[in-house]
Amino acid sequence: MPVRQLPETVVNRIAAGEVVERPASVVKELVENAIDAGASRIDVFTDGGGRRRIGITDDGAGMTRADLALAVDRHATSKLDDEDLLAIRTLGFRGEALPSIGSVAKLSITTRHAGEPHAWALSVEGGAKSPIVPAALGQGTRVEVSDLFYATPARLKFLKTDRTEAEAIREVVRRLAMARPDIAFGMAGEERAPVNWAAALPGAAGRLTRLGDILGADFRSCAIEVRSERDGVVVEGFAAAPSLTRANALGQYLFVNGRPVRDKLIIGAVRAAYSDYLPRDRHPVVALFVTLNAREVDANVHPAKTEVRFRDAGLVRGLIVHALKEGLAREGKRTAANDAGATIASFRPSFAPRGNWDWRASPAYPVAGAAAFDTAGFAERDQAGFDVGSPSADIRSYQPAAADLVDRPLGAARTQIHQTYIVAQTRDGLVVVDQHAAHERLVYEKLKASLANNGVQRQILLIPEIVELDEATVERLVVRAEELATFGLVVESFGPGAVAVRETPSLLGKADAGALLRDLAEHMAEWDEALPLERRLLHVAATMACHGSVRAGRVLKPEEMNALLREMEDTPNSGQCNHGRPTYVELKLSDIEKLFGRR
Repeated sequence: MPVRQLPETVVNRIAAGEVVERPASVVKELVENAIDAGASRIDVFTDGGGRRRIGITDDGAGMTRADLALAVDRHATSKLDDEDLLAIRTLGFRGEALPSIGSVAKLSITTRHAGEPHAWALSVEGGAKSPIVPAALGQGTRVEVSDLFYATPARLKFLKTDRTEAEAIREVVRRLAMARPDIAFGMAGEERAPVNWAAALPGAAGRLTRLGDILGADFRSCAIEVRSERDGVVVEGFAAAPSLTRANALGQYLFVNGRPVRDKLIIGAVRAAYSDYLPRDRHPVVALFVTLNAREVDANVHPAKTEVRFRDAGLVRGLIVHALKEGLAREGKRTAANDAGATIASFRPSFAPRGNWDWRASPAYPVAGAAAFDTAGFAERDQAGFDVGSPSADIRSYQPAAADLVDRPLGAARTQIHQTYIVAQTRDGLVVVDQHAAHERLVYEKLKASLANNGVQRQILLIPEIVELDEATVERLVVRAEELATFGLVVESFGPGAVAVRETPSLLGKADAGALLRDLAEHMAEWDEALPLERRLLHVAATMACHGSVRAGRVLKPEEMNALLREMEDTPNSGQCNHGRPTYVELKLSDIEKLFGRR
């Protein structure tokens, strides 16, 4: 078969296969055009998941008659004034969207430029342009796309249900709305209730307002502002406290120079920053905005412009990790679960009074002979079922709370309940501390500090402890013996199915060496050689901290409880343990009064 030049219609349909994958792709391209046109409000309407109809209306600059005639031609664009692809400052630049859409659907464009006496309209069906005719429209542009893929019926088979396609459209608009909080967005369609996001004020406060509108009130309440800058690259945005997590990384958003992108770079960087706070199967919610010179990033690496390539990806990753770690350390004692709002929400009234209740029919209503009522007998006989024992450790009868301790952030310890939780009194409320989770974080931070300074102090066992394990587990431990020794845990092979523990970290005290080694071996089975040494060491430290901390069920003395509270106040990231669970919950006095109807 001889080589021949393909017709324009075929070329456009081939291009449409790259640019127009599904209805959401059409919405993305058209909304990006509206943003580039300087719109202050963009409205999106869809029907049939975008298959039957897509409508985009904006109040941007609009187009003149001459521009409209060229807009639907292939590789015609107004966004490259100097033909420099290394300095792209707009969302669109390829000039493929409109002709690609027009080649596989029925496209109608109505637009009015400020310098034109009236609006102009143009239609494209299956790649064939209609004459430009006058139309009625205020300033801006209205683009309508109907019967998507009618010219290529085979593509319709690969689309999902209307609801699924509509949700993909909403996700596209959500990302663009997060990138531009200064623009008002509206979405409507038969699949979901209409949504309107008003334009937000400039600055971090306005950005957080828009993010809260889209990601939810939970994100807004526990969002931590982050920022880092170096060599002209700025990383800023908001990250959720470790208590707000997802089962996947879909809640992590990256924007580069105002462009929403999907990049594996952010997933690895976020995981590294949150490694001290979350288990491996949980993912935080973050929205990060990277701003840098347009020449330092290449946006022309994907037809749909959903990926970018950084000139110095290491610098960007390092800034992301630094910004997140600095923000988490700054707000380390605050998590969403520490706040009173989440705690109050978990309380439920134990009963609800009946509306027609007659107090005279109550069993407690006084009867004749009440003066001779035997109160002592009542207390001993009927109340015996409510005797659940005294608190594990109670210091109320010994001494009043010291004024200087009550004014501390975590207050003065008053009692220990269920041999697990410490109840402390503050000036304006109370704090409940999980003693095991809190001490686990303290031991972990001490291990990290010792490792960074002059090594972890060891204690030599008078008699080495022999731990029997299967041969595969023994082999894993022996191979990593050097890394374990870094933390003061010295092990060596003791036959085919056992290891000898000769030294342990002094911070752990009398730890159960067998249980510790089994847990370490389980974690090591999940490692691969690509995991950095630092990450492997942190996994070891976290496992050791869990085994070396105060266990639930241990009775603490009053001075021990107060010492634990003071150490928590002086330790970074003490608001949650190594697994992301909160270490304490705070209740304000005003919130307690609300529970009892005093406010």
